[in-house]
Amino acid sequence: MLRLYAILATVVLAVGLGAMWLLTRGGSDDKFAQCRSSQIAGGSAAIGGPFELVNSKGATVTDSDVITEPTLIYFGYTFCPDVCPFDMSRNAEAIDLLAERGQSVTPLFISIDPDRDTPEVLDDYAFNLHDRMIALTGSAEQVKAASKAYKTYYKAHDKSDEYYLVDHSTFTYLVTPEDGFLEFFKRDDTAEQMADKVGCFLDKI
Repeated sequence: MLRLYAILATVVLAVGLGAMWLLTRGGSDDKFAQCRSSQIAGGSAAIGGPFELVNSKGATVTDSDVITEPTLIYFGYTFCPDVCPFDMSRNAEAIDLLAERGQSVTPLFISIDPDRDTPEVLDDYAFNLHDRMIALTGSAEQVKAASKAYKTYYKAHDKSDEYYLVDHSTFTYLVTPEDGFLEFFKRDDTAEQMADKVGCFLDKI
């Protein structure tokens, strides 16, 4: 059932984006063209943008504070029973593979469940997943604004149940300080595939 929620969330996101995701090869004027498996209608600037959130120490931070090098961004929540742990573990593995190749990438987790994901909860979560992971939360409005910038989807179930689930999209986004959003990865991309593709982009920065 939980996997079905993830699939449905991804389908809803794809429908919601509509023509936003245009599956074509990059143009010849794109220095990253040979690295891309997809191109965004309207350009890569259509995804991403400024945000203001709260880090695991309780400090308010902006996108420029945390995206200081190539970064893999994932929107999820710490109470997620299987989808988020799998995706974040895979992302961490990809980052370790890149590190072995001499390429540094930061894992960034943005919670879409601010009611339960306090800074303290995120501090433990990040510590247990990767020693370089940054985890962010914020007010409902701050989280919504960040989600909107990255065109993600999330919807909480009945919160009267303390163990409520949150349906959400499961894309991982590659972003750099200089070029912004570059690529997205789906759940069926392996750590090795991600590392190879991210490495392609980093070689051209």
